[in-house]
Amino acid sequence: MAATRVRQILFNKGLQIGRKPQYFKSNVKYYCCQVQQNYEFIKVETAGEKKNVGLITLNRPKALNALCNKLMTELNDAVAKLDMDDSVSAIVLTGSEKAFAAGADIKEMQNNSYSQTIRGNFLAHWDSITRVSKPVIAAVNGYALGGGCELAMMCDIIYAGDKAKFGQPEIIIGTIPGAGGTQRLTRAIGKSKAMEMVLTGSQITAEEAEKSGLVSKVFPADKLVAEAVKLGEVIACHSQLIVAMAKESVNTAYETTLREGLHFEKRMFHGTFATADRKEGMTAFIEKRPPKFNNQ
Repeated sequence: MAATRVRQILFNKGLQIGRKPQYFKSNVKYYCCQVQQNYEFIKVETAGEKKNVGLITLNRPKALNALCNKLMTELNDAVAKLDMDDSVSAIVLTGSEKAFAAGADIKEMQNNSYSQTIRGNFLAHWDSITRVSKPVIAAVNGYALGGGCELAMMCDIIYAGDKAKFGQPEIIIGTIPGAGGTQRLTRAIGKSKAMEMVLTGSQITAEEAEKSGLVSKVFPADKLVAEAVKLGEVIACHSQLIVAMAKESVNTAYETTLREGLHFEKRMFHGTFATADRKEGMTAFIEKRPPKFNNQ
């Protein structure tokens, strides 16, 4: 949703946004190196001591990182390139300390007709991030509303700053979530809480999001990105091949019955025995030394 309009509506409706959060500039170092790019609405860097974590920052500050078509196209391109980069083992997606993303760009979609949205399969490309093989960590500070909340839920892990706010306020402007809000939110926090949020447009805090299972951990706002990068570095210690298999297995749990999921997991487990990294990992364990994975 458009940033300014969302804020006006939510404050006017009194949906407990509360005081405007106070943010602090981070003094935490996480060893960033900018990647050559020609993007307008995102920044792409490599982070971590070994520069093995991709860091994408949504960069549309005047609109509180409202998600427009060009921003999403740039994001999809950047994620695809990082996914193909063998030197990168995990990806962190973040925004500013004020807003991860305040929603979709309402001005861009205001005059769309039903036939246009159907023929153009509107928002179909928004979930490209869910199809990358590498783990994607959302580092959410500030507002993650509407499409912003949906984008965070498309990631594999969500870390939140202590002032973060999550919500699906589309009902307030006469529509419903269209990029996973009614589906992923329900799977993450359960039907009752998801229904309340979707039908009222109310928001939950970072603490509530953690308790409900939407968020893995909560950190002070100025330490959030560094902690997300640190998580990426931990993941990067492991075999990229096996990490991708583990990620696919966990995601399959959302798409199948328990019986089918267990069967899929067992076959993926069996499949690891065809890899050099599985053999190296077990051999290193027996020999009491660190493994040297080569992603084979």
